[in-house]
Amino acid sequence: MKNNMQTKAVALIYILWGFQSMAQPVGVDVIEVANGFFQSVGVTSAKDNSQRLFVVEQGGTIQVVKNNEVNNEPLLDIDALVLSGGERGLLGLAFHPDHETNGYFFVFYSNNEGDNELVRYTISANNPDLADPNSAYKILKITGLAGNHNGGDLHFGPDGLLYLSTGDGGLNIFEPQNNNSLLGKILRIDVDGDDFPTTEDINYAIPADNPFGNAVWIKGFRNPWRFSIDRLNGDLFIGDVGEDRWEEFNHLQSGSAGGQNYGWPCFENNDAFFTNDATCQAITNQISPIAVLEHDIPGSENCSAVGGFRYRGNDYPGLYGWYFYTDWCDGKFWAAEPSQNDSWNSYNLGTLVGSFTVTGMGEGDDGELYIMGGESLYQLVGIPAPDLIFFNGFEQTQ
Repeated sequence: MKNNMQTKAVALIYILWGFQSMAQPVGVDVIEVANGFFQSVGVTSAKDNSQRLFVVEQGGTIQVVKNNEVNNEPLLDIDALVLSGGERGLLGLAFHPDHETNGYFFVFYSNNEGDNELVRYTISANNPDLADPNSAYKILKITGLAGNHNGGDLHFGPDGLLYLSTGDGGLNIFEPQNNNSLLGKILRIDVDGDDFPTTEDINYAIPADNPFGNAVWIKGFRNPWRFSIDRLNGDLFIGDVGEDRWEEFNHLQSGSAGGQNYGWPCFENNDAFFTNDATCQAITNQISPIAVLEHDIPGSENCSAVGGFRYRGNDYPGLYGWYFYTDWCDGKFWAAEPSQNDSWNSYNLGTLVGSFTVTGMGEGDDGELYIMGGESLYQLVGIPAPDLIFFNGFEQTQ
């Protein structure tokens, strides 16, 4: 059933027959799945075919959604451990690939001292919808933060390793270019190993093929608030919140050896940002984003990139293979398709949920896409071409 926001015109994805066309024309809309959430920042699944969704709330709770209903009890409530507000709080959640066997899941949050922690919890032996609150096991701690630019998204890759996004921390803008710093990076770690057995709150192993000999996989980000891993081929898609003019959406193909530099703070998009710094003058191989949103367009309120997902579900074949992304301030959604040489074509889908509400997207067990928008959880859906009325590249629902 549609809500009042869905009666608005939404843009049409035009897929032209010809070179690199991917599907027949299809429109995009949203339907509300559940509501009543407070300061929601993300949604994910356990990838265990249980058809449950897990909504992350910034204050420190993880709500369980089953059959479009929110459970009476959260999976986890660590409000007492979390410093929440602004860009701090409970920021990320990911379930271990062997979750059905070991019961492990991982959260990333700002602790009461202002540090960021990656912590493992275990599902209760008596109820798969509840965590054991006494099972906390610290994996990683990041210190030296100002309270903003925390990143915080978590995903396991097809290699079984955990990928974690970190912002520049808000204190030293050049941390993303420091190979020895964990800030402004996508980290890649083995949470099933421990290369630091004498350190209480550092319990992970560094993959032997990481490019810098530490947890860093790729670098040069300001605040990669939300990213995703393509469940079909392992590609990374990273939304990086901009500073001055550009919101970036970046891409890394699977099979990469890592070590790529996405430019911040030396570049924002392809614009030089710090031109007189020696570190920046030495950069010659920064990676350009596949899509950007510009702040300076008249009438635009673009800001705060919210990285999305590539659709790999089965319910809406016309959406298959498209990368969907948005921003926080303007609320418009976009879809991108690959072209040549890792270039992408982007299409404006219009405002589907509304500005100043969307904080993240996520996948269900089956690859269907979901959107966190304020108090509500939505599903992204396709509108078949026969249900559309076409007007110069835009459409209205009948």
